[in-house]
Amino acid sequence: MDMNEIKEIFFQECEEQLAELESGLLKLNDGDRDPETVNAVFRAVHSIKGGAGAFGLDDLVSFAHVFETTLDCVRSNKLEPTQDVLKVMLKSADVLADLTNAARDGGSVDEARSRTLIRELEALAHGEAPAAAEAPAPKPAAAAPRAAAPTPVIEKPAVNDEGFQPIPFSFGDFDDEPADHYVPTCQVVFKPKKDLYAKGNEAVLLLRDVSRLGEMSVYCDMDSLPPLDKMNPEEAYFSWKISVTTDKGEDGVRSVFEFAEWDCDLDISTIEEDVVGDAADDEELPMQPVPFDLSILDESGSAPTEEPAVMESDAAAAVAAAETATKVSQVASRAAENAKAAAASAASAAQANQAAAAGQTIRVDLDRVDRLINLVGELVINQAMLSQSVVENDTNGTSSINMGLEELQQLTREIQDSVMAIRAQPVKPVFQRMARTVREIADITGKSVRLITEGENTEVDKTVIDKLAEPLTHMIRNAVDHGLEMPEKREALGKNPEGTVRLTAKHRSGRIVIELADDGAGINREKVRQKAIDNDLIAADANLSDEEIDNLIFHAGFSTADKVSDLSGRGVGMDVVKRSIQALGGRISISSKPGQGSVFTMSLPLTLAVLDGMVVTVAGQTLVVPLTAIVETLQPEASAIHSFGASQRLISIRNSFCPLVDVGRILNFRATQANPIEGVALLVESEGGGQRALMVDAIQGQRQVVIKSLEANYTHVPGIAAATILGDGRVALILDVDAVVAASRGQSLRQDISLAATG
Repeated sequence: MDMNEIKEIFFQECEEQLAELESGLLKLNDGDRDPETVNAVFRAVHSIKGGAGAFGLDDLVSFAHVFETTLDCVRSNKLEPTQDVLKVMLKSADVLADLTNAARDGGSVDEARSRTLIRELEALAHGEAPAAAEAPAPKPAAAAPRAAAPTPVIEKPAVNDEGFQPIPFSFGDFDDEPADHYVPTCQVVFKPKKDLYAKGNEAVLLLRDVSRLGEMSVYCDMDSLPPLDKMNPEEAYFSWKISVTTDKGEDGVRSVFEFAEWDCDLDISTIEEDVVGDAADDEELPMQPVPFDLSILDESGSAPTEEPAVMESDAAAAVAAAETATKVSQVASRAAENAKAAAASAASAAQANQAAAAGQTIRVDLDRVDRLINLVGELVINQAMLSQSVVENDTNGTSSINMGLEELQQLTREIQDSVMAIRAQPVKPVFQRMARTVREIADITGKSVRLITEGENTEVDKTVIDKLAEPLTHMIRNAVDHGLEMPEKREALGKNPEGTVRLTAKHRSGRIVIELADDGAGINREKVRQKAIDNDLIAADANLSDEEIDNLIFHAGFSTADKVSDLSGRGVGMDVVKRSIQALGGRISISSKPGQGSVFTMSLPLTLAVLDGMVVTVAGQTLVVPLTAIVETLQPEASAIHSFGASQRLISIRNSFCPLVDVGRILNFRATQANPIEGVALLVESEGGGQRALMVDAIQGQRQVVIKSLEANYTHVPGIAAATILGDGRVALILDVDAVVAASRGQSLRQDISLAATG
């Protein structure tokens, strides 16, 4: 694995950490004060900072350092996470995401915004209001923020002269000759917390890096080492007392512990010295130093096989003690492993399964999954062809081949469902991105908005998820900019000054339904109607229902904004929503109540790869009608058919009348309308278009078919959504139910139809 691959893995993990960061901040913003939530937010920023430092991403490290310093003040209860504080932190999370994307893709970020937020974060860490941080400050370096932002105060522990045991290592000779001038000696008390090693830090490597700063002595306190039966080999028990003479000063020593400072108790102080090397004779030190040599450690921090030839007699005894401690640790490790194994075997099966499901994941390139899905699709087609051939040549239908094919069909279906489940992902990442969109638009418009999300774990095909972000962004912009009133107006109307936008996802009838609701003013139908007349979209005397007026906002170039702004006025937002939903094979409807708000409902297929359909015959052509659109099928009777107008016909269904649509006539498969008594009616339901009875000649059966894009392989065909290959090798067209229903209402199929309710 080369460095580029490692770096790509880091950025993938950054996406997860950023999602965790925003999720935690939103929980805090909603009033959650669970310490684990605060710790999760802090760990996310700390992890990003640590990884960025390994790749030399200085801008990202600098911003993350200031951010985590402020978060640590929240974690230590020095800073109350009020709404104003969290507002700054949410903006900081956005900038952190921008810096990550810039480091990944080579783009740029708004440096002025970044500097402003750094000042605001530093002001918060000092206990000041964000607005008080007006003086410009230079961009902090990796270790510079130490002086700008306070760190948690740790009392210097009392040192027991007899409690520190010397570790038998000498730090060796340094290339630089000591100078005869004043060099300060820093005394460091380094006490790792229990989870230091679990977070990827290593005490020996930290000591090695300190030794490179100057002449150093180290003592180890092993008093905290528990009895063997209570030892956890994954926790840290030793603490260290370090004396280092260096011209780097306290800042230089502190920079060594930069990425481990939150995982340890660290106290650094300066002891005055006259010349280099006097630390060994200083009577103020509580213990006499023993010379160590870290040169016996290689770059990986492990001891080489060849031991030093000469060792001091005092250090030799300590070596034996260290070796004994090592053996004790190894025994404890084995004992702990055995104890863990026993505990795991005693746990319930449900807990074991849950742990396995949560911990075992792999990263797979999406192209590989796509190839697998395509191959499974071909397997389904070939299985259908094989079954068709056997049925045509086997008259009794009870042969062993036939029975084997039935089992093959079942297994193929299970394989296909399993492969499709691999691509299924929750909509949570898309919903989380919308939170930032709401914040940005609220800042631009001066409105107070709260986004509430529900059903974030609803799963849908990744192809659908990737294409959801754009229409949702435009819809949220429309809801905040056009739907919600200004805070003062809401207050005058008796509403909460803070507007609410609710984004929900749920499964319904084999599709995913996404609703975007706001509690704003609703659609001003008089204004929409007048705007449509001014734009020559409708006649001045047109008699439109409320539903038809609402759907006028989806027309290209339509906007009710009085002037063009950065957010609206060009009439392309909701038109983009319409086209995006069409591309996904979905439909959309609007429900609006004046003064109470609007609800946009999107119904989308769970996958763009397969669908369950009803295979029908129309004028000698084979079509597939999506099963999710069919309510029921029925055989029309003469008494149930009624004429309406010159060419319209209605069918009576349980004391109600439903328009009868001749699919063959709509698609120009035949010139005259067929006799409904000789065919079959499919009662379908489309968003905004109500129910229609589609008349076909015959039903061949219900099948799961593999979707093949017609536009990618041929061209767009009005009224047809896609194509598929049947078991006999023929190509069948998949009907676009919404387009056919829209055409039955007088709309031409030659138009770019996507919404049954439009027009």
